Amino acid sequence: MNFIDFNCDMGEGIGNDDLIMPYISSANIACGYHAGDEDTMKKTVELAMKSNVFIGVHPSFSDRENFGRTDIRLPLQEVYDLLTKQINLLDDIVKSFGSTLHHVKPHGALYNMAARAKPIAAVIALAIKDVNEQLVLYGLSGSHLITEAKKIGLKTASEVFADRTYQDDGRLTPRSKNNALINDTDKAVEQVLQMIEKGTVISVNGISVPIVAETICIHGDGEHAVEFAKAIHHAIRNA
Repeated sequence: MNFIDFNCDMGEGIGNDDLIMPYISSANIACGYHAGDEDTMKKTVELAMKSNVFIGVHPSFSDRENFGRTDIRLPLQEVYDLLTKQINLLDDIVKSFGSTLHHVKPHGALYNMAARAKPIAAVIALAIKDVNEQLVLYGLSGSHLITEAKKIGLKTASEVFADRTYQDDGRLTPRSKNNALINDTDKAVEQVLQMIEKGTVISVNGISVPIVAETICIHGDGEHAVEFAKAIHHAIRNA
């Protein structure tokens, strides 16, 4: 593999975007529904352009109180509307800077619900395609997000995580569990390299789980996000 995408969730008001941006290749920018606002979106777009980083939409449930990480049951039409509104919102800003959107990566609970539920994944993929069929959908490797997008001819990037642990079925360990997060830099780097080079990840129960690693994610709100970004960037380049 000659290229591996490295993405991070940004524009969430954490205050470290400028420190992380030089080490990644794609930025997923919050659109004000779980974090951020118009001013933050503009600043993050500018940062991404300066670092020649792909600009992506990071749509979420309208749930700032829980940072978009609480499941919300909505009619599928409302999910569709959530996606289209947030994509168009960031698209207008990106165009005002003379740039273009590259991808869409759902955030938090919306991402996890779509990974598990085919109807939600399908409506997310449709919304993206209806707005701009050239956009890439970033979705959990092996999940409905990837399969449903491919069914309608949408471009996809199978996503894996540097800072999260995995269950035996390839799903992420829920954040409600104590072992959901990886906080050790060496472990994060080790997991990333295994996912890229071997196409597997070791679950919390020690099982080797097959995955497809086309884009690596770290969370910008992670305690060690800047340290992880630097270490993973250099590890990928060296490998």
